[in-house]
Amino acid sequence: MAPAAQHLVIMGVAGSGKTTIANLLSKRLGWIAAEADEFHPAVNIAKMSAGVPLDDDDRWPWLYAIRDWMGVQAENGRCTIVTCSALKRTYRNVLAQAAGDVTFVHLDGSADVLAERMKTRSGHFMPPSLLPSQLSTLEPLAPDEAGLRIEITDSPAEIVDAILRHLGFAVA
Repeated sequence: MAPAAQHLVIMGVAGSGKTTIANLLSKRLGWIAAEADEFHPAVNIAKMSAGVPLDDDDRWPWLYAIRDWMGVQAENGRCTIVTCSALKRTYRNVLAQAAGDVTFVHLDGSADVLAERMKTRSGHFMPPSLLPSQLSTLEPLAPDEAGLRIEITDSPAEIVDAILRHLGFAVA
């Protein structure tokens, strides 16, 4: 019997480095990666681009689409890495329903560090004005959730090494 597919959900608020870390992990592990933003319907992107926070009704179909994509990948024997804010436990509960083993990696940092990162990035629809809303919504991982919290002050390579060590992968 083949081992269960593994899924890493790289979570955190905007500006935490989810995409950078996911891309590095994908290269190191050879796993397929996806951006949760790609699963948003156009209406959600329009709302956020206008500086309007999403509510739960906006998020449920998006979360189900991500969960279902992870499940399809697992059925095809593929492990995945997904970037997703996954701010609330209820959101993570939906993602954790995907076929396979789901582990959350919470990239965490101070509001000042996150705001500075958001100011200097380009090409993203999420304006820095939504950071306070995300921070107030964020529910940190609970002890009974499969995952780990990583401080974002280290370099991306150091963060990836820490994640791999936690997961039991050899770090070269």
